[in-house]
Amino acid sequence: MSKLAEFRQLERHLAEQLAALEAMKGDKGLEQEIEFETKLRGLLGEYNKSLRDVISILDPLGGFKPGTAAAAPVKGTRRPRAVKLYKNPHSGEVVETKGGNHKVLKEWKAEYGSDTVESWIS
Repeated sequence: MSKLAEFRQLERHLAEQLAALEAMKGDKGLEQEIEFETKLRGLLGEYNKSLRDVISILDPLGGFKPGTAAAAPVKGTRRPRAVKLYKNPHSGEVVETKGGNHKVLKEWKAEYGSDTVESWIS
């Protein structure tokens, strides 16, 4: 793109932005928000308070909602695994384990298949 074409494009873009800015200046909603912010900042200065102070007064829990997890999870709160009993119907042998990393259980799963062995839970 030539320098002249780039200049004209930027000039058009600037004119569009200036028109949008002028349209916003006449908006009553914007005027109200500016007035509110000005008065609020004046009050904050008068009482020597910051926005954080106001938020902590209006929302003392800081957005905490009951039933939600805390920001930093506490370590060691994982519940212990339940003990599972597997009874092999072919041999009558019983295996008691909390996880799937049991030697005999692995052998059964290799021989009979995982779904079949999982159906043996008593």
